[in-house]
Amino acid sequence: QAEARLAAARQEAARQEAARQQAQRLETARLETERLAFERQEAARLDAARQALARQEAARTDAERVETGRQEADRQASRQVLARQEAARLEAVRRDAKQAETARQEAERQEAERQETVRQAAAQQEQARQAQARQAAARQEAAQADEARREASRRAMGRQLDEEAARRDAGVAAGAGAGAGAAAGAVVAAVPAAGPSSRLAPSSSAVRRGRLFGRTDANAELVLYAEAWARKIQLNMTFDLVRDAAKRPHAPPVVTVAIRHDGSVESVVFVVSSGVADIDDAIRRIVQSQLPYPAFSQALARDFDVIEIRRTWHFDAAIRLY
Repeated sequence: QAEARLAAARQEAARQEAARQQAQRLETARLETERLAFERQEAARLDAARQALARQEAARTDAERVETGRQEADRQASRQVLARQEAARLEAVRRDAKQAETARQEAERQEAERQETVRQAAAQQEQARQAQARQAAARQEAAQADEARREASRRAMGRQLDEEAARRDAGVAAGAGAGAGAAAGAVVAAVPAAGPSSRLAPSSSAVRRGRLFGRTDANAELVLYAEAWARKIQLNMTFDLVRDAAKRPHAPPVVTVAIRHDGSVESVVFVVSSGVADIDDAIRRIVQSQLPYPAFSQALARDFDVIEIRRTWHFDAAIRLY
């Protein structure tokens, strides 16, 4: 019996050892299974992260491609605008003027530029007064500054008319030249103070001149023609002619361009120089490069032989005329 009990005890110990080893093997297998599952999960997480990064990179690349395509579409749209014939009927010009001519983005940019122009008006006014009349004056409030700018424009107009009259009458006898100068002075005195442009009586050379020294005038045809002329300068990719020179410090040049009834250029006169000869020369080349300009409409041709358009030139990413 003792031997039987001892054998039974040995069998029970062997059974328990086997059970223990089996449990240990099961625990080891469970731990291995959990380790493999964790590694699979980690690999899946890393793979998902790599895929997310790849998707982000693909989205960024697509966005850059879309932006490049949009910019190219904008350039093509600009080229199409430039390709249009400037001799389109006046109704098309009027419609373009009301719709700001270009796309909505150009209209928003022009609105921002107009707001910037209001801020710069005081500084430009002082530069114009220094170059034209050399009269020092303190800055005043916005309403007073506007009146001072109109006064400066009228004085500059008188000086320019005197110079042009002197050039036109250079070949006339001294007595006749003096009479022509007096007539020109009388014409200047007749300019109405209420606006920056006016119709003038024929000069001694019998040339009927219209002058637009601002952006508004009672003559709508004159305003529309000046806006169409300015758009042709701004939209015809002429900025490359002045890009390098415009990087130098300079003053915003004020330029009067005289256009004949057939669209040819009579003169390019700098009321205020940029102070950089290369910029002034580039402006002359830009004006000449866009010849011919549209011929006058019948309504303009009835009143004027020459139209003088004065604009302030600004250079940023393109040419802006104010």
